[in-house]
Parts: sequence; C-alpha cells; structure tokens
Amino acid sequence: MKLTREEKKMLDGKCGAAVQKAMEILVALGECYDAKEMIPVGSAHLVPCNPSAAGKGGVLFYKDMAEKGAKFVIPVSTNPACLDSWAWREMGFPEEMYQGQVDLSGVIAKMGGFLCNTCTPYVIGHTPRTKEHVAWGESSAVVYINGVIGGRTNREGTPSALASGITGRTPAYGYHLDQNRYGKLKVRVTADLKGASDYATLGYYAGKIAQDRVPIFTGLPGFVSQQEMICLAAGLASSGSVSHFHAVGLTPEAPTEKAASGTKKIGPSDTFRFGPKEMKKTEESLSKVAPEEVNLVILGCPHLTIGEIRKYAEMLAGRTVKDHVEMWILTQHTIKKYAEDMGIADVIESTGARLVSNTCPSAIPIDYYKQHGLKAFATDSPKMAYLLSGAKKLPCFYGSLDTFLDVVTSHRR
Repeated sequence: MKLTREEKKMLDGKCGAAVQKAMEILVALGECYDAKEMIPVGSAHLVPCNPSAAGKGGVLFYKDMAEKGAKFVIPVSTNPACLDSWAWREMGFPEEMYQGQVDLSGVIAKMGGFLCNTCTPYVIGHTPRTKEHVAWGESSAVVYINGVIGGRTNREGTPSALASGITGRTPAYGYHLDQNRYGKLKVRVTADLKGASDYATLGYYAGKIAQDRVPIFTGLPGFVSQQEMICLAAGLASSGSVSHFHAVGLTPEAPTEKAASGTKKIGPSDTFRFGPKEMKKTEESLSKVAPEEVNLVILGCPHLTIGEIRKYAEMLAGRTVKDHVEMWILTQHTIKKYAEDMGIADVIESTGARLVSNTCPSAIPIDYYKQHGLKAFATDSPKMAYLLSGAKKLPCFYGSLDTFLDVVTSHRR
C-alpha cells in the first residue's frame, strides 16, 4: 500500500504504541483487499460495545488499546449496551452484568468515545454527510449510511473501526470506491407497503436474494419516512450481507435507474418482484409460533424515532398489556427523555409496556430469558426475529403490531 509520510510515522511507532497497532491492523486489512492507499474518515461507530457480545477477547482488546494510550481523533459512537443502565434493577439484571458494562464503557470513554449506545446514532446527531468516508460497524447502520445518506463505509468489525477511530484512516476499498457502489440487481415493488414493518419485510426478502450485492428498488412511493427507510435497511442487513442499496427517485445515488446501475444493464434473471404473495411468504417464514404463545413483545429494532414511539403510544392508548406478557419498546436514552418530556412515555408505561433505552435484546445473554420465563416473543422487526430466534433460540411470531395487538393486550375497563 502507498502510505503518506504521516501514515508511515504511525506505522513506524513514532505516534505511540496504540497508533502503531491501529495502523498495523488497517494496513493488513488493506492488503487483504488490495487497497492502494488509505483515505481519511470523518467518524466511526463501534460494534460490539458490551461484554456479552464482545467476549473476553474483545474486552481485553479494548483495554489493551486504552492502556497503550489510544485516543480517538474523530467522533466515535457506540452500539447498544447489554442492559438499560437506568432500569437494570427493575428489569432484573444482575449487578455483575451492570458492573461489567460500566467498566467497558469507561474504557471506551477514556479513549474519547461518544457513549450513545444505540444502533441508530444518526438519529441523535452523529450523522455522516453525503459522500463522506466513515468507518462504521452495525449492519443496519452501514446500509442506512450508504444507501439513505449516501455516505461511504464498509461493514467494519471492532478492530478496524477502533483502529480508524485512533488513526482517522481506513483502507480505500469496497464501498469507498465508485465502481463498487452501483446496483447489481433490481427489485420491482408492487405490494402496497403500509408502514415500517412492511418496509422491513421488503428488506428481508431482498437481502436474501441479494446476499452481498447492491439491490435497486423501483416502484416505491414518492415519500418514504425515516423510520421506514431505517427498517428497510435493517431488513436488508438481516437476511444477507447487503451494505448498500438504491431506491430510484429516493436515495442520493439513484435519481434514475440508469444512474443507480451505471454501465451495467440489469437483465430479467436479475430482476425480481415483491408483491402481496412475496410479502406474505416472507412474513410466514419468520414466524415459528402463534401470537397466543408469546409472553414477550419487542418493538424498536432498530431503535425508534420519536415519531414511531408516538405511533405506538396511540395504538396502545386505552389498553393494558396482559399480566403474562412483557412488552419492551426500544430506543436511545435521549429519545426516551424526549418522550418523557412530551408525555408520550406516561401513556406507554400506563399500559404496562416499558420504554427500554440503550440496549438490544440480542446483546442480552440467553440465561436472562430463561430465568425470567420468557419462552417466545412477538416482534415487528425481521432483524430481531432473525437475531433472537437464531442465536438465542427463542421462537418468534413476526408481523406488524396490529396483527397481534389484541392477543397481548386487553381494552381497559
């Protein structure tokens, strides 16, 4: 790789042991992908940022870099923690787990990390610009940054994102390069999409087909909300290794289908349809139990915007969550505070549901679910359905909230 004078100084250890280690990681990564040079990056996002997901090796890596004097030279945000730091006692998490999270968060803070603990940091101000090069982890965030915002990032792991945060560099390969950002297949949308969960279903369907290719969506309406785009990105990231997408007339690099595909003409073999039949089949593939069997409801994967929280509050108003059911509505803590200030949180929590902040159920150890008798769950997120029914072995019912609302709640008398 061709390195600048400053990058050579980093690699030679003249900027400290932590910077040297970070540059060694990035050079090795770049050589694996035949990158010709490094490029500056404007920000990074770390995954994982909790002890249960990072494992002992990951925690030791963070600590070792901090002990070597690592300091972030660009804004670096963090993914969800393994518990809600403000409600861990009420939710029955052990103090040992809480302390483990506090210790790891302290290490990241020492390096200068922004402890937002969310999979959607772009909702609370940590937002790349169009065409800006960044080094982000978190699969759904990567798809959103590339597709919706038009930023440029590969799907980074902990070592590479951390190394970019310390050096302000990343190897120039993959989605940092123009030629890799064009669409390779087309999905014609003919289904009537009614809300974020339908967009999530579309994403899950397309991700399974695309795998690591860039899909182009045609037929979407002229306006798609932010939460719908977030859920589309999350669905794409769940069933495949998609890191970028185009929606013709909606996303920055797709004013037209031709602009999205470049010089490649997409033929019939790479053109797919998403209609009512495909939507129903995809939904059914994610459901393993009937809604009557669930005793946990998870809403908010990825973390919710304030608008989506308000929508759930309106749906829950006048209802009570049944005694045998727990309902978690997930968001970032500053959004939760916003909901509290607006009185939305009171509406939600008066029903027996809980606004849970800064964590992800996939980061919670399986023992927690067993100890609390949580045996099956319902969700409107295909990403959550995939994560919990896979890694945690919790059977799932998947669908929009209105498909199971009457089963898990009752009208208040």
